[in-house]
Amino acid sequence: MRIAYIPLVQKPFNALGHVSQQLRGGRLGHRLVDLVWLRASQINGCALCIDMHWRELIAEDADPRHLNAVAGWREAPFFNERERAALAWTELVTRIPQADPDDAAFAALKAQFSDEEIAELTFAIAVINAWNRLNVAMRTPPLPL
Repeated sequence: MRIAYIPLVQKPFNALGHVSQQLRGGRLGHRLVDLVWLRASQINGCALCIDMHWRELIAEDADPRHLNAVAGWREAPFFNERERAALAWTELVTRIPQADPDDAAFAALKAQFSDEEIAELTFAIAVINAWNRLNVAMRTPPLPL
């Protein structure tokens, strides 16, 4: 780890943690939020967050086979249309500016989610990207076993 940043920015850290808790308890449900957070963390290469969200999903009785296929969700039969729409949106928003969450992608998302859910989902994606960037930049390792 480069620096133990949390004690140095305790108030912002706690605020981001509070936002994360609010999102997990929101309209989307903690399972879908954790699934989205797992996928964004895979894209961003955040070992801490990959491990954390995988463990949280397992604790929620998610099927390990389902979780092992998250990176290949397009080809895997384990995901419903709502999850597929959320994962596609996650990839696009996480990869801005290399990817474009264009009108066609938004229309596919809108077919599965309300405006309120879309706002919450997009906010959840932004939050996990913030966590990923903090932890990757500081080389924060996964928690010990």
